[in-house]
Amino acid sequence: MYFHKIIGVIYLGIVTVYGAGIERVDDTDLIHILTGEGDVVALFTRGNCAECDKYESIVDNIQEEVKQSLGASVVQAHDSNLIHIYDPSREPALLYFRRGIPILYNGAIDGEEIIQFFNDNREPAVKELSDDNFEHLTQASTGATTGDWFVFFYSAECVLCQRLYAVWESVGGSLKRKINVARMNSLAAGSSTANRLKVSTTPEFVFLRQGKIYRYTSKEYTPKAFIEFAEGGYRKINHPETVPKPSSFMDELSFEQVIDYINNQGTLPLAFIGTLMVLFLLLIVKRLFKTPSKKAVNKKDK
Repeated sequence: MYFHKIIGVIYLGIVTVYGAGIERVDDTDLIHILTGEGDVVALFTRGNCAECDKYESIVDNIQEEVKQSLGASVVQAHDSNLIHIYDPSREPALLYFRRGIPILYNGAIDGEEIIQFFNDNREPAVKELSDDNFEHLTQASTGATTGDWFVFFYSAECVLCQRLYAVWESVGGSLKRKINVARMNSLAAGSSTANRLKVSTTPEFVFLRQGKIYRYTSKEYTPKAFIEFAEGGYRKINHPETVPKPSSFMDELSFEQVIDYINNQGTLPLAFIGTLMVLFLLLIVKRLFKTPSKKAVNKKDK
């Protein structure tokens, strides 16, 4: 009996040292960890979930390799309320936070694949576009040399958009060697482009290929669904729209914008514009009266 107790203590000691499992954290601890300076791999699980148990076993087996190869800590958040922020489809979810920027793993539950995917995406893959660089980078209206673009239009007011950031990074990480994946604020730095492409709501997803617009209209917001659309699902759209040409400055300048500018700047711009208009009218009157006098002189000479 005494011998069995000794064996039991030794066994528990071995389990404690070598098989302690993934460190479990509550939401408060997780927020503290994610707002720190280091990178983090976080596994979100819930009770009565066989797939969660499988993930937990695989991540437990590879956590030492993850720490060494990525320099990231590994934690498990069980029944966490924070899962809604990072994955609308809920648990299980495995995320890699790179200086706070999350990417959602979307592959098979396989240790080697997980490590490979995270190693390939140590840097964010999604590009941030604005009105200033959109046409230069995408060449959307010409369909020229920069390849296809899959653009996520978001806004700061859109809660679902915020929940899709990790999902969209996952799309970008999976497609980065084949398709450009980007995002754009449709109510701020990308408002003119959003108007140009007739983007009226958020989130909205637009696939740009060879001067054509293919709109993702499904409400299935998963990496798998987005990737399938970009890799060929867009072809089901028989009549894609043509990308409009970029508008000029005068096209976008409205009477209301001019009035707002004058109101903000005071009376000086208004006086300047008035002076220019008077000079312009005087020039026209002068030319009108000058032309007949020349004709009269010419007739007299004859």
